[in-house]
Amino acid sequence: MQKVRHCSRQTCQHEATVTLSYSYADSTATIGPLSEYREPHAYDLCDYHAARLTAPQGWRVVYTVELRAERT
Repeated sequence: MQKVRHCSRQTCQHEATVTLSYSYADSTATIGPLSEYREPHAYDLCDYHAARLTAPQGWRVVYTVELRAERT
């Protein structure tokens, strides 16, 4: 049985629902489905933090999943 993975944000204890990965060559941050396993160069985020992600100037954020941004 796999343990629940939590959001990578330091003080957040909510369950991770998506995985954030970066492509430096394309200046792109991609938010997609939660990866099957924890990846060393990616970040697991809850929907709340994924929806509020901003990228550096010149970068773009690509969402490949629909988020439920409201925190309950």
